[in-house]
Amino acid sequence: MHAKIDFIKNSIDNETLLNLYKNMLKPRLIEEKMLILLRQGKISKWFSGIGQEAISIGVTMALEKDEYILPMHRNLGVFTTKEIPLYRLFSQWQGKMNGFTKGRDRSFHFGTQEYNIVGMISHLGPQLGVADGIALANKLKNNKKVCAVFSGEGGTSEGDFHEALNVAAVWDLPVLFCIENNGYGLSTPVSEQFKCENIADKGIGYGMESYVIDGNNVLEVYAKVDELAKSVRENPRPILLEFKTFRMRGHEEASGTKYVPQDVLDFWGAKDPLENYQEFLKNEGILTEELEVSLKKDIVHEINEHLQIAFNEDNVTPDLETELKDVFKEHQYKEVKPSKEKKRIRLVDAISEGLYQSMEKYDDLVIMGQDVAEYGGVFKITDGFLEKFGKERVRNTPICESAIVSAAYGLSINGIKSVMEMQFADFASSGFNPIVNLLAKSHYRWGQNADIVVRMPCGAGVGAGPFHSQTNEAWFTKVPGLKVVYPAFPQDAKGLLIEAINDPNPVLFFEHKALYRSVYQEVSDNYFTTEIGKAAIIKEGTQLTIVSYGAAIHWVLEVLEKNTTFSVDVIDLRTLQPLDVETIYTSVKKTGKALIVQEDSLFGGIASDVSALINENCFEYLDAPVKRIASIETPIPFDKELEKQYLGKNNIEKSILALINY
Repeated sequence: MHAKIDFIKNSIDNETLLNLYKNMLKPRLIEEKMLILLRQGKISKWFSGIGQEAISIGVTMALEKDEYILPMHRNLGVFTTKEIPLYRLFSQWQGKMNGFTKGRDRSFHFGTQEYNIVGMISHLGPQLGVADGIALANKLKNNKKVCAVFSGEGGTSEGDFHEALNVAAVWDLPVLFCIENNGYGLSTPVSEQFKCENIADKGIGYGMESYVIDGNNVLEVYAKVDELAKSVRENPRPILLEFKTFRMRGHEEASGTKYVPQDVLDFWGAKDPLENYQEFLKNEGILTEELEVSLKKDIVHEINEHLQIAFNEDNVTPDLETELKDVFKEHQYKEVKPSKEKKRIRLVDAISEGLYQSMEKYDDLVIMGQDVAEYGGVFKITDGFLEKFGKERVRNTPICESAIVSAAYGLSINGIKSVMEMQFADFASSGFNPIVNLLAKSHYRWGQNADIVVRMPCGAGVGAGPFHSQTNEAWFTKVPGLKVVYPAFPQDAKGLLIEAINDPNPVLFFEHKALYRSVYQEVSDNYFTTEIGKAAIIKEGTQLTIVSYGAAIHWVLEVLEKNTTFSVDVIDLRTLQPLDVETIYTSVKKTGKALIVQEDSLFGGIASDVSALINENCFEYLDAPVKRIASIETPIPFDKELEKQYLGKNNIEKSILALINY
């Protein structure tokens, strides 16, 4: 067979030339075995990388062992070149315990800190932003490390591609964006994905270096990535790499390749990266027939031996306690008591103080958000932080919520805590995917915690209209793996924010804008903690239990101040996930009646779940139906009178009377 690829050795030594071959050969032989097992029904699905091996091997061998790589599902060669034991990969693909996800996720949807690999999720785009965060941590540590992240040409159509590349360019992050252009996104050809000739051309728009590389030429891949990685370690910056290649099999085996013209398959078949390189090595006298046979024999033996280990392994035995425990990283609350020295400050001041003191405690804690640096944030919570902590730790971001949430996750992977400010909680919709699919699922999937607090300024009552007034906590309380905190008073806000930052799990911290400068309290001066998951009883009585949180707590207290004849337990939930059900149950069993008040619209909100929990667990103690108060089922209007009508505030007094007199 005549070689269709122009291999140039340059100064690459023979040992490396041979290792490139061995490292390409192994994933090819594994894939051939997997295709047999797939037909035998011994694995459920397979995403083939045949024809693309040179990219995975060239990139991985060009990076140092402790540098992070973020592969996709066609990058088997990354995992094998990183020398993950094959039986662990086989166990992973069969959903067994010797894999990396305890049977909870499939194929290449996993990461491993042991091998500095961060696997993909099915939503392809956020992977690129995660690499930004890992690279940012490397830059902050000044450890001269580079990070490589893979995506296909189809993934570049996602908004996360733009966001991640833009952030990396603005922040000069040491990351290699490795785009495998294999011609088709499942069946959609590149002509229907983008208009420019090369994906690499997009680098111009970001002020970023970019290169087109023959992805089937392992020497070109290795030499170029090795050269660039060495340069980036010394001069941190992002680089966009487009590897031209082709996927010789279907997107996954079931989809086939009928949509690909035969002449295209023939052209790329002749450019097979392994067969061409094998012929080159033979022509150079580096690979003999005997060595080729020996290498293949050894690899096949290793595959079969490790497959047997995986086949002999028992299937996962479900254990409910383990499943529930692994949703969050274990965290032991350590109480730091509030000082007796206090000063009267506003909610906004208490949050700022808690954040400031946390920045002092954790000397690598990073704050990220729009306008948080020189401007001090739109609510001035980080005013003065830049002068104290510097621009590396107090970081203005471009307007790109998804990439910054993903970057915060990357920081956590690389050992750095962060607080990300959503300028308004409403804008979390633009970062929803990484919040609910990366942050929430990460520890359950592969044991990687997301050490992140997302601050969420929220709520109505300030005439801000439909896109700056939502209190959208119920979007997130439904998602296992997220903690949701929602304080109503300055002392709680400070202690809970400090503890949220201490907690190694993802916490959404809701802050009601209407309370920022209207609610005052004597707040302890020192750095102190308040336990997450504990409600507060702020008023005691016997006739009725009122459960509420956020601004609605203050609505309740206003009514009770006007009518002092009501004898009521008032519970401020403070934390919505995890929910302090015992405090609720104890109170309801005492009073026999319950009213739940929330600011959010009614259907699907916190009040609905609290009501259901009370009915299921306290039914025999109830002397009246559980009642809920919430806002009406419309978006939040701008006009003052319309907003007043929207909120459920005016229904509280009559509901209290109705329940007490029931």
